[in-house]
Amino acid sequence: MKKQVAVVLSGAGVFDGSEIFETVLTLLAIEEQGAQYQTFAPDIQQHHVINHITGEEMPETRNVLVEAARIVRGEIKNITEAQVSDFDALIVPGGFGAAKNLSDFAIKGTDMAVQPEFLALAQGFHQAGKPIGLMCIAPAMAADIIGKGVELTIGNDKDTVAALEAMGAKHTECDVYEACIDEKNRLVTTPAYMLATSVSEAAPGIELLVRSVIELCDA
Repeated sequence: MKKQVAVVLSGAGVFDGSEIFETVLTLLAIEEQGAQYQTFAPDIQQHHVINHITGEEMPETRNVLVEAARIVRGEIKNITEAQVSDFDALIVPGGFGAAKNLSDFAIKGTDMAVQPEFLALAQGFHQAGKPIGLMCIAPAMAADIIGKGVELTIGNDKDTVAALEAMGAKHTECDVYEACIDEKNRLVTTPAYMLATSVSEAAPGIELLVRSVIELCDA
């Protein structure tokens, strides 16, 4: 039977939602591993909306679920519909939406909190012993989801590493092509666009993350 992977998105666009290249590469890698996915997102307002040409904030509001639906051709569900028992693993692409919508790490740093619906789902996966994959900036949520001592990577950004370690995570520096596998906590992380400068640079690490998560399903 094919492995079933829940993929949680945080909007559409690197500066205020899910990183689109990371998302598409994730879904492609899941299919290439012979698994199936269902995407989810919380039905909440984005923290803010960014003009991706100018980088400036725009005077409007957008919905995380509605925006995320753009990436996956509408094939997405409210995160409240996600049941841990229906899936073998959970994967979260990066993009600032992970730090602005799924959490407020981008705003509050080490005083961050994870969005309640997502936190409950992610902790459910962890408590059930099911593997989790977090990429790019999404590992910033790992200590809240799993607890202190969790091993992860966000690449090599010193300020971000310091913040994650202050929250109780154990950081391992990784290249863009690599992934950090915490077998004890069944967590896989990779830097993706924390380090990547192109789609081709991001792809190998994301493929490795997905493959490692799928392998952990049987470990």
